[in-house]
Amino acid sequence: MKKLIHFSYTLLFISAFGWAIDSGADSYGAITDYLESIYGIDNNAGLTAFPILNIPLGGRSEGMAGAYSAVADDVSFIEWNPAGSSMLTISELAFFHNNWIADTKIEALVYAARFNNIGIGVSGKWLYTPFTQYSYFGERQSKGYYSEAVAVLNGSYNLLPGYYFGGVSLGINLKAALRSVPDYADETGEVHPGSGSEQSAVALMADIGALTRFNLFKFYNSRDRNMSAALVMRNIGAPALGDPLPTVVVAAFAYQPIRPVLVSFDLSIPLNMVDLDLSEKPYWAAGLSITATTFLSMRAGLLMKAGGIRAVIGSAVDLQYVNFDINYTLDLLTQIQPLNRVALGVRFNLGDNERKSNSELVDEYYLAGLDAYSKANDAEARICFEKALEINPRFEPAKEALAALNEYSKLDERIDKMRRLDY
Repeated sequence: MKKLIHFSYTLLFISAFGWAIDSGADSYGAITDYLESIYGIDNNAGLTAFPILNIPLGGRSEGMAGAYSAVADDVSFIEWNPAGSSMLTISELAFFHNNWIADTKIEALVYAARFNNIGIGVSGKWLYTPFTQYSYFGERQSKGYYSEAVAVLNGSYNLLPGYYFGGVSLGINLKAALRSVPDYADETGEVHPGSGSEQSAVALMADIGALTRFNLFKFYNSRDRNMSAALVMRNIGAPALGDPLPTVVVAAFAYQPIRPVLVSFDLSIPLNMVDLDLSEKPYWAAGLSITATTFLSMRAGLLMKAGGIRAVIGSAVDLQYVNFDINYTLDLLTQIQPLNRVALGVRFNLGDNERKSNSELVDEYYLAGLDAYSKANDAEARICFEKALEINPRFEPAKEALAALNEYSKLDERIDKMRRLDY
């Protein structure tokens, strides 16, 4: 009950934020105009195909304004870094709904799971907006829906993970995108069958990414690594009807100085693969996530992109087996209204394939081995350390303990030989 109350407070907080922005629209406009005057206008913006590839599906990643390539710790990774699946802590199934501009909506479904060092994922995302064509006299000539859809198949593998080092995960997304345009009328008002299909398109592309996690400048005790770095290239593919895909190269890092606070940064360099001179300007995003309690977290983010400055706030409530995400976004492309652009997400916890219980069992064997070793019961200690390594062959502390036992045994043998009179 308390968690539901906190979630209600979160909704009220975000609603109040939207009302405050609406009441202060002049101030917001002045601020964004100032930022835009510094950052400039990008004359190459809007030259790429499939806008759906640039619109976030929602969730924690959007709440951090897309500064998520090095975070990638839930199903949102599938849009930002394909290497994230092999480092997930749990398997998840998620549904997302995003109110974009005007009547444009986005729906998405994502599933991701990890099996030891292998991660897999699959997702579908659909953008749709009503399309109605009117004549000069206000008469309706054609109607339908303009829509775009993208399907993603993900796979990744974590190389050399261990107790001290999180390993390096390499991942790939294979993606197929479809654009559907309804038939439209010509200057005479006649609707031509098949006219929309001439503008419709199909595109195949891929994402590749690398992700690593490690400890650095860590001011709390935890086995979780507090820093991560990533390198990603997204939307690599051939043009669609002559228009380039929104290919982008991203370098990113994330840092958790203390347990409740996570900060992240993504630097993105767009590449127009048809004509590099027409590439958009580089842009960056910064994100902040704060865990207020075990079940409530808040986040905020800022995207600085020429002609597309975006500020986001959001929150999540974790009810053990289900997680609710809500984000409110301010964008230069949208009107300033309360809750004018809201993204909702629901993520279901499908378990961790017994990784936590196995980890706890490894700890039990390791601690039992240390206890036996302290009592000079080397044989029992060896059995415990070996059992720990049977479950997790990369558990370095047990390897080090076995190596110490072996060295101790060799030393003991030498001492025995030295004591023998016939030696």
